[in-house]
Amino acid sequence: MMRAAGLKWMTLGLALAAATAAAAPAMAGPRRDDGLWKAAEAVRPEQLKLLETLVNIDSGTGDVEGGTRVLDILAPRLEALGAQVERVPAEIPGLPDNLVATLKGKGQARILMIGHIDTVFEPGTATKWPYSASGDRATGPGVGDEKGGVLQAVLALEILTARGFRNYDTLTLLLETSEERGSPGTRALIDRLVKSHDVELNLEPGDAPDKVTVWRKGSSTFNIDVKGRPAHAGVAPQEGRNAATELVHQLASLEGLPKSGDGLTANLTIIQAGSRYNIIPENARAQVNVRVRDKADLDRVQATLEESARNTRVPDTKVTVSRENSFPPLPDNPHTDALAARARAIYAELGRELGTGGNGGASESALAHEAGTPALDGLGPVGGNFHTDKEWIDLTTVTPRLYLLMRMIQDVAARPPQRFTPGG
Repeated sequence: MMRAAGLKWMTLGLALAAATAAAAPAMAGPRRDDGLWKAAEAVRPEQLKLLETLVNIDSGTGDVEGGTRVLDILAPRLEALGAQVERVPAEIPGLPDNLVATLKGKGQARILMIGHIDTVFEPGTATKWPYSASGDRATGPGVGDEKGGVLQAVLALEILTARGFRNYDTLTLLLETSEERGSPGTRALIDRLVKSHDVELNLEPGDAPDKVTVWRKGSSTFNIDVKGRPAHAGVAPQEGRNAATELVHQLASLEGLPKSGDGLTANLTIIQAGSRYNIIPENARAQVNVRVRDKADLDRVQATLEESARNTRVPDTKVTVSRENSFPPLPDNPHTDALAARARAIYAELGRELGTGGNGGASESALAHEAGTPALDGLGPVGGNFHTDKEWIDLTTVTPRLYLLMRMIQDVAARPPQRFTPGG
């Protein structure tokens, strides 16, 4: 009996040992590249110091001097890697040059990274609200949107080049200077670059708690212009035709449209009327920013505004509606999802969980998708409160996101995704 019991326990022990050994690789998970991680950690003090320098330079869209100063700091670092660095003039006046840095390797993949150095902040903002770090947060104008991501890309190229990584045909970084206005100074350049590359990795910030972006809304602005008739507000107000009053009536047509949420939103952002306090306003204008998941919704909004324009309430006023398209939507799609799955697997090497999501902020990734180039967005450090004086990034994500970007470059270089037929 004892011999039989001993054999039974021995057999059970061997079975448990075999089961444990078989499960060990799954429990251990993917292995981290320790050399790459240590390099990301080592560069962190310089990364944060340089980020402070960049954030403290005003570079709002249209600030030619500030944008040029930012590029003057980054361009020599890219040139030192052996990259071909080209300053490409903006496609409309009043903008700094764009910068394209190209590295040639020995592999097959053609990889494009896109970031923008322009912010939404006016000149003088950095003096009033400079870069500041406290605890796990850094704040400042453009710290997340998106100087943190731009700098991350430059450092990723420096580390990978120093480690001898050349398993790519072309590795390109575009730093553009008008994204916050819908990239009017870069459209032809972006179109050329996304069509000549296999994948686009975008340096916009990640969303909290730790997500990459797999869908984005498209953005357009509708202008509502009213022409009235001026008159002395005290002597003969009855002779005037108040454009501001008519504009208020026109804006009522928007009341039924959502102001927030994951679908269509329409929000009044700018309103202008009048020239002096004692003159009936001759002109009035409103700008309404519309965000959509479905491009057909833009036509629906336009039809609503144009129908209202045909039915004025203030006699002898004329209403004109025009539309300025910014970016199309980046829809949910299998090509982005496949890249996100790769990113999740890489992040797991650090023992971190990477989420996916989307938001109403538009970006160049939508242009890549429309050209048939797989795109993944939101690869910069995690942040929030963008376009406000509370903009921040999570400093605990700076080093992990640098590692993620470098490993994504390596991964898509080894297995470049296939381009696809848009709409197919």
